[in-house]
Amino acid sequence: MNKSRIAVPAAVSLATLITLSAGLVDARPAFAAGARGAASGGGLVSSSGVALVSPSADQPWESVLVTGRGEAVGTPDTLTTEFSVETSAATVAEALKRATAAATRMRDALLHAKVAAAELQTSTVGIGTSRDKNGKITGYTVTQGLTAKIRNLPQAGALMTATIAAGGDAARLNGASFAIENDTALLTAARTKAFADAKAKAILYAKEAGRPLGRVVKVSESTPGSGSPIEPDRMMSTMAGADAPIPIEPGRQRLTVTVTVEWVLDPAVAARS
Repeated sequence: MNKSRIAVPAAVSLATLITLSAGLVDARPAFAAGARGAASGGGLVSSSGVALVSPSADQPWESVLVTGRGEAVGTPDTLTTEFSVETSAATVAEALKRATAAATRMRDALLHAKVAAAELQTSTVGIGTSRDKNGKITGYTVTQGLTAKIRNLPQAGALMTATIAAGGDAARLNGASFAIENDTALLTAARTKAFADAKAKAILYAKEAGRPLGRVVKVSESTPGSGSPIEPDRMMSTMAGADAPIPIEPGRQRLTVTVTVEWVLDPAVAARS
């Protein structure tokens, strides 16, 4: 499942790295134009950031290493909500009793709305104190968190409203996030686009180097993260009336895949006389 958080590791760069032999550099001076100095391994680095490196014992072939990026857009199918209760009293026992009662009512409201028990989870439980200016304890505050995954998105607003109403003045809504749980088809589409993007770059650079593009020797993918919203989600925690459902809009989310692929550069084909 993908949630609304996505990051591409810093180690995966959109920069393109081309590894060529020193002989090829000599044979194609125009391609190596702008070289500023020798890199490790006897290669050259151009002003455009393209590195030209000779084969080594660890890598006996000449290759082109490129990074491709693909995206797919989908509609969220789940909403994770962060409910909680907060109660205060002169004693810990009374504050805990009130919090437990409110949290139980909110849980029952979710269960009554057909949210599966497996989709509910107690997230936090805490007890705090109130003190006067002299440091003497004057009361206690109890908080309890309840996380719920809502799958019936058309009724999500009404369900959230009913849950908050069940908790009364002790109820809190700390946030909500949409996610695409059934993302298999979207990730497949994004991966296909990412590989095609990488291959198009590899073909271009191989052509510029005057070499046929050979077999793939390495493929690595950044871990797919959560989807990022491309249309603003809307959720209001205030209600015009006691029975007014909280208005929400799931919007759309973008899933991104980054893939790095290395192709061998086959020997140049001699021109026919």
